[in-house]
Amino acid sequence: MRSLPSLVVLVSLWALGMVAKADVYADVNALVQSSQWDKAQDLAQTRLKTAPTDPQMRLLLSHIQTGQGQTLAAIETLRALTASFPELPEPHNNLAALLVRENRHEEALIALQAAIQARPDYALALENLGDLHLALAARAFAQALNASPQQSRVQSKKLATEQLLQTP
Repeated sequence: MRSLPSLVVLVSLWALGMVAKADVYADVNALVQSSQWDKAQDLAQTRLKTAPTDPQMRLLLSHIQTGQGQTLAAIETLRALTASFPELPEPHNNLAALLVRENRHEEALIALQAAIQARPDYALALENLGDLHLALAARAFAQALNASPQQSRVQSKKLATEQLLQTP
């Protein structure tokens, strides 16, 4: 059994480690907020060397990759994260957002459904699902107009969905 002084030292070291761990997230977030992508990535990668499965840092890494214009790398990071932690809704939602940017709507739909399955009350994922359905509707209406340009009813629907998508 450990003596009380050595136990106090161990608890103090553990607490310092927790503060240091919390600081790395704050530091990476601060670098992301100031668009210092390379520094943020270096710090994130350093953390991931010691804790490669850290879901929070992997999510931050995907933000960094997106900020650096590395969309495909961010998608892969999020895919790996969702495979490791399917119960976390945010990575599924973020993956869907990137897939929509890449016009991969069907894959985005699957990712959003996974986010909502993980957390049925996740308002942002539900909103994004609605936006995706509107985008798919606008695309279908545009295709319908190409097939039959004289359809004023379809034109009205297309304009209405596009207007809803542009609403902040």
